[in-house]
Amino acid sequence: MKVKWTKLGMVVFFLLSVIMTTCFIWQYRMPKQETETVSTEKMKTEKICPRFPEPVPLKHPIPVLKEAMKQVDALLRSMVDKTSLPAISAIVILNDSVLWNGNFGKKNGSDPSSPPPSEYTMYRIASLSKIFPTLMLYKLWEDGEVASLDDPFEKYADNFTIKNPLGRSSPSGRASPRVPAATAAVRFPGLTLRRMVSQLSGLPRRLRETSLLWSGDTQAALELLKDDILVADPGTKCHYSNVAFSLLAKALAQRVAGSNFEEWVSVNILQKLGLDDTGFDITPDIQAEMAVGVYASGQPAPLFDLGWYRPAGQMYSTAVDMAKLAMTLLGSYSRPLLRDDTLKSMLTPAFRCHASYFAEGTGTPWEVNERQGYDVLRKDGDLDGYAATLSLVPRLRLGLVLLMAGARPRSGQDLVDRAYGYLLPALESAFRDARQTLAAPPSPDPYVGIFTYRNMTFYEIKANVTDGVLVMQQFGPQMDPSVPAKYRTIRLDFLQDRVFRVVFEQEYPCKLKVNTASVSLEAQDRQLFNFYPFSKKGVSPGFDAPGLNTYKVIRIAYRPYFPL
Repeated sequence: MKVKWTKLGMVVFFLLSVIMTTCFIWQYRMPKQETETVSTEKMKTEKICPRFPEPVPLKHPIPVLKEAMKQVDALLRSMVDKTSLPAISAIVILNDSVLWNGNFGKKNGSDPSSPPPSEYTMYRIASLSKIFPTLMLYKLWEDGEVASLDDPFEKYADNFTIKNPLGRSSPSGRASPRVPAATAAVRFPGLTLRRMVSQLSGLPRRLRETSLLWSGDTQAALELLKDDILVADPGTKCHYSNVAFSLLAKALAQRVAGSNFEEWVSVNILQKLGLDDTGFDITPDIQAEMAVGVYASGQPAPLFDLGWYRPAGQMYSTAVDMAKLAMTLLGSYSRPLLRDDTLKSMLTPAFRCHASYFAEGTGTPWEVNERQGYDVLRKDGDLDGYAATLSLVPRLRLGLVLLMAGARPRSGQDLVDRAYGYLLPALESAFRDARQTLAAPPSPDPYVGIFTYRNMTFYEIKANVTDGVLVMQQFGPQMDPSVPAKYRTIRLDFLQDRVFRVVFEQEYPCKLKVNTASVSLEAQDRQLFNFYPFSKKGVSPGFDAPGLNTYKVIRIAYRPYFPL
């Protein structure tokens, strides 16, 4: 069927109107042309948005959250096994608050009189230790002591060299004869600091002929690497490496900070954040405060010292201290460590991994998996007798800490995933049901009035009489009556000097379909309006919506008259 030109023109103006008004949906009739009216029955909606609700302050108690915490409690309680997993401590945080904490089992499973663990019971955290070399890197970069996160590692280790047969290669996979072997072995611009803490360095998991208990020094490590190979060209493949974290931590501490890595972490991170029950050395006093780690057989696990690999897995901590760390990473802790923009960089996924890797993606230093549409960033640690997870959902300001004395449960669905199966939908529901508190401008007078875009679309901005928040509504003779009125009215949240954010008060269809036209409202939600500097009369002459490529929405002196 051929499309009539009148109908085509109507659709074009419909799309243009949506773009110009961000959150309004309407269609316009061209003057002196006949038009077809689009019936409500032809309007089709898809998924409801926003897909990711704004993490607004919540008023507790909230029944749906309370029920989710009960389910997490029951889940973890059911996992306790007096032989293989005698103790679990867990904390759920939201922004800067503890939503829930639970402690299950016995601190010493082999002692019938042992008390249960508490949030202050110490556990080995194994590879959660890798968070601290990463924090060190970002802190040194933020302070200007490291020039770039993408500096090549060899800048900080003069004697570093390793074979990279996959780096400069011909299509056959063999080393290119055009590149001398010596040259290919000593220059590694792709092996950057950021990739070393993102499991993208290509460095082997361990140094050749060593175990995790190796007690050599960094110079000996560099010697061992000279005749070793990169298992992947840096930046091209996810590959888990303890070597990368220990090597980076020790090189930066010595070359940049002029200190011992563990001393630097103690002074610049642990003391600053008040992580009083977190450290490296497991003394008799520390051991007395620890849950007793066991193998799956129930046999107590020795507290090995990891020697040169200590930065990659040596540390111990408590659920309380790990909750403080999680809040720090979310930027909500009372003692900030890094700037917000630095934290955003650290919490941004770095690379999508191949199918055989144990995570969907990687970050610094995270394993990244998508769960129910959200990126879940987690660091897992497993070491003789202990298992631990620190995980974050930055978009929801949510964190989960799980510390275990014993073997991580391997049967069925992953324990952390199961917990998020309860937490994510409950928190999402709580945010959707919560009313957003919007900010009013210091005075509404400079913004209220009538505005137009090229005399084709018209808007009126008023101040709500109860809270002073600006309300913007489209009007005019060519609005399509089939479009619900609630999609023609928006509220403007004041952010800073003359800048507002578009906010829908209610959920809305992610897309609206009218005949052959399909418009994404989701892409236009939360766009910014930038009002022009005030005139001599104290009013703004107009505004732009740069995110929609819409400029010069101009104030007019009076409300237009539209004859019938």
